Amino acid sequence: MPAKRSPARRPTMKDIAQRAGVSESAVSFALNDRPGVSEITRDRVRRVAEQLGWRPSTAARQLSGEGAATVGLVLARPADTLGVDSFFLQLISGIQEVLAERHLGLLFQVVEDVDDECAVYRRWWAEHRVDGVLVVDPRTDDARPDLLDELGLPAVVIGGAPDARHPGLSTVWADDAGAMAAVVDELSALGHRRIVHIAGLPGLAHTERRIRTLRAEAERRGLAEVRSVTTDYSDAEGAAVTRRVLGGGVLEGGVAEGGDPKGGSPPTALIYDNDVMAVAGVAAATELGFSVPGDVSVVAWEDSALCRMVKPWLSALSRDTVEFGRTAAKELTSLLDGGPARAVRVPVPRLISRESTGPCGA
Repeated sequence: MPAKRSPARRPTMKDIAQRAGVSESAVSFALNDRPGVSEITRDRVRRVAEQLGWRPSTAARQLSGEGAATVGLVLARPADTLGVDSFFLQLISGIQEVLAERHLGLLFQVVEDVDDECAVYRRWWAEHRVDGVLVVDPRTDDARPDLLDELGLPAVVIGGAPDARHPGLSTVWADDAGAMAAVVDELSALGHRRIVHIAGLPGLAHTERRIRTLRAEAERRGLAEVRSVTTDYSDAEGAAVTRRVLGGGVLEGGVAEGGDPKGGSPPTALIYDNDVMAVAGVAAATELGFSVPGDVSVVAWEDSALCRMVKPWLSALSRDTVEFGRTAAKELTSLLDGGPARAVRVPVPRLISRESTGPCGA
């Protein structure tokens, strides 16, 4: 059997003191920006520390009250839906760009539900694991803001509308209502009257905002055959719901707003809450003999390369998701620096019309 590898020895303050020819207390003063050493000594100690590759340990930072140099992100979604979800990959990319500039780590965890998420926050707070958290997927009935207020843990809620009940939490949000109104306006102008919204997870604040807006826009235009169906965001459910609504099948417990759950005439337009479901929906529609956009128009909520890798290219709502992540991370670092909590609105997603939408032919 091969011998067990020993971990590499990390440089210590004692090593720096010996190399720089000063006391360990002088090294501590120099590296922690405390008075007690000259500027010449401080510069020499820092150069030696850099040469040796020394970094302060997380435990030492916590004991000195400097924090964990880490922020947390917990995701309460089915883990098998994340690998193909372009939104979260781009969001985390933007977050990581800002954290890297500040030499902050990102502690990421996937859990089953919001109760488990709250348990993670309590554990992280008790163990001083993170200095703050980024909260995603705000719920209509959400226990997390109260808990974060109780713990006093700095937090930024991504995607939630401003909430006056929690003035200590920052919010970065997009106008989902305005985006949905733009989609309905475009489809209505093309003559579509039967529209099905294949939505994401029920109970999410942005899902409910989109559903409410679709209903309000349909009522304003006198469109009676418009409804929403909730899913888990997966390609499997996107395809299954597409087959049911186009085939006139029963929507098993999935009708969220309006319409006849027993089917009727198939819709002439489908709005999907992400790109993955939209691509799966186009494939399902084609299998049933429907032409896109000749028989049914398709719009994806999140634009991505995936929307331009299928035929026809998908019309989609586009936004700079990486910048969305950067904005959220900047707001959290501002809170960590002692700044005030704020509500920041990012630009409304813009509808890009491509080959998958056209005049209603029904």
